[in-house]
Order: sequence, then C-alpha cells, then structure tokens
Amino acid sequence: MLRRLWAFFARDFYTEVSYRVAFLINFLSIFFSVFTFFFVSKLIGDRADPFLAEYGGNYFSFVLVGIAFSAYFGLGLSGFARALRDAQTTGTLEALLMTPTPVSVVVVGSALWNYAFTSLRVLAYLFMGALFLGFRLGRANYLAALASLLLSVTLFASIGIIAASVIMVIKRGEPITGLFAGLANLLAGVYYPVEILPDWLQAVAKVIPVTYALRAMRLSLLVGASWTEIGRELLILAAFTIVLFPISLVAFRAAVERARYEGTLAHY
Repeated sequence: MLRRLWAFFARDFYTEVSYRVAFLINFLSIFFSVFTFFFVSKLIGDRADPFLAEYGGNYFSFVLVGIAFSAYFGLGLSGFARALRDAQTTGTLEALLMTPTPVSVVVVGSALWNYAFTSLRVLAYLFMGALFLGFRLGRANYLAALASLLLSVTLFASIGIIAASVIMVIKRGEPITGLFAGLANLLAGVYYPVEILPDWLQAVAKVIPVTYALRAMRLSLLVGASWTEIGRELLILAAFTIVLFPISLVAFRAAVERARYEGTLAHY
C-alpha cells in the first residue's frame, strides 16, 4: 500500500513541478495575500482588540492563522473532486479503478501531493508573517495545534470525499462546493471573530466544523491554550470525524459501483 501511495505522490509531484511558472506563481500569491491583510490590520488598528482579546488581541495574527489554515478546508472540499475530474479528463480513472488497487488507496493517494503542497503554503504564510511582519508563535502549544490540525484535515477530507462521490454521480458539483466554501468564509471566523456576528448567525456557525477547527488552532498557536482549554473543540472535531470519515469511504465506493453499473465512470 505504501508503494502505491508513493506512486500517486510521485506522479502528482512531477506533474506539478513540470509547470514551473505556475508552481512559482502559487507561492508568489502568498506574498501579496500576507501583505494585503497586514495593511488591512493597520487600517483596523486597535478597534478590533475587544473582539480579539481571547486570541491575543492582534488582528494580523488572527487573520493570518485563519487564511493559512482555511486552505485545508478549501482543499478538502474541492481537492478530491478536482483530482477525480482530472483523472476522468485524462482517461486514467477507469483504468485505475480496474486494477486491484483498493478504492480507499485511490482516494487517499489522489490527495497526498495536494496536502503536502498545501502544508508548504501554510508554512510559507507563517514564515513570511514571522520574518517580515512581526507574527510570533513564542507561546504556542504545538502539540495541541498538531492534534487540532490532524483532526481538522481528516474531517475536511471526509467532507471532500463525500463531495467527490456526489460529483461522480451527478457530474457537476462546483456550485455545491462553492456554496459551502462561501458559507464557511462568511460564518466560520476566517477573517473576523464569530462573536461579531448576530446571535442567529452565530448559532448557524456552531454547526460548521471549520468554526471549531480555526478556534482550536488559533487558541493553541496564538495564546498557548492548554488541552483543557481547547478540549471542547477537539471533542467536537473528533465526533464529526468519527461519523463522517467512514461514511465518506462508503459513499465513494457506492458512487464508483453505480458509475460502473451505468457505464458512466469516465463521463464528466
């Protein structure tokens, strides 16, 4: 299985780096994004402090963690569907699924490089903020942050696999994934604290997993929150993951079997 996963990773890596200009532009865009929010934080000044006291009181640090780690949600939501569409358009999906490779390995392997690349982008966000713009992680609880990240990535991947399963059946899922991404950006606290929302929108935010993922990540990285202080968020993320991950694998297997039965496996 490890050899097969490595084969997926190597294939996607060589494909990505073969487009050198696009590869470099991906990282260059981080520079513009980080500096944009740095200057926005200067515009906001101290006015946001009352809402950010729980997270250390600095808007730039708050939003930097938000835009960096929300990338995992965006990848989880659309990455598997994008990999599925690429395999369909290049004609490799049907051939791949005819091999003895388990569906679960196909699902995980198709996303390995994307998650590695997204992790590099997240590190680039944090490094650039720390190197040039005063972002500090001196008080961070790194073990708690790692636990939050692992739970979040698995949960977001589960949502993405379910989205890919739907696309396998109905062939078009971009409007659906776009709607969820927009909802998360609006309500989950990517760019501003959830606490500034009206009460009824805060209630909606509580059913979005990204809300708990970003809160746990910010508390552990920005103020060094203890395991007890983010325990509630970790339990909620774990509960979502335990429920959704097996459902996602069953849904994807069922979608593949249906597409095989209907003869539409390679249709897009």
